[in-house]
Amino acid sequence: MLEKNKKYVLLGSCFSQYMGERMLAEGYAAMCNPLGTLFNPESIRNTVMHALGGSVDGLPMFYDEAMGEWRCWWANTRFRAASEDEALALVQESFRALDDALCHADRLFLTLGTNVCYRLVQEGVVVSNCQRQPDALFLEDILSVDRLCVVLSQTIDCLLSHNRELSITFTVSPYRYRKYGWHRSQLSKASLLLAIDEMVRKYPESVDYFPSYEIMMDELRDYRYYAEDGLHPSPEAVDIIWNRLCE
Repeated sequence: MLEKNKKYVLLGSCFSQYMGERMLAEGYAAMCNPLGTLFNPESIRNTVMHALGGSVDGLPMFYDEAMGEWRCWWANTRFRAASEDEALALVQESFRALDDALCHADRLFLTLGTNVCYRLVQEGVVVSNCQRQPDALFLEDILSVDRLCVVLSQTIDCLLSHNRELSITFTVSPYRYRKYGWHRSQLSKASLLLAIDEMVRKYPESVDYFPSYEIMMDELRDYRYYAEDGLHPSPEAVDIIWNRLCE
């Protein structure tokens, strides 16, 4: 699946980060989460559609009074500055870079982590990162399978309209969300898997699936394959899944 003469983009949850960092270390031409980790499909869609929309305006910015700095709800906490214009310029630069990378990529890896997203109570905007702000600012939104299919279809249609030759590989993060409870975490993964399966059937020429979640859950079931927190894959597990991806 991986070739040194191809260009790759990786977006999504922490598993994309693991694989992206490995790709870069191995000398592949890859861009990985330029705006930070993206956990849910709505955040991924917003990022993709804004990057490819031809405009860098309209980003949801906010002022963190406690820290005395401006940030963006659609970017990692590292995108921050004392003035709104400066913070906005940092985020816009990364969106432009992502636009160029997506338009010229041969393959995009999209790793979905959860079907739970967080919306700002007042604006209704889905945030990519809660920025360690008070819980009262957000509403938790659980995306149904039908809603996931709509969001993923919008994402794919936007991508293919700008890069018809793009191949898209979905995968589901092996990370389990303990804060939701194990049962709810499993329901979340099941919803993502059902939605992805529908995308593979809907876009057979452009979309496929890599079973990182299944490798972790069904083949690497021993806890020695987990990090100390019992949730993230251990370095050994990442090595095994990486080798399977290369195969």
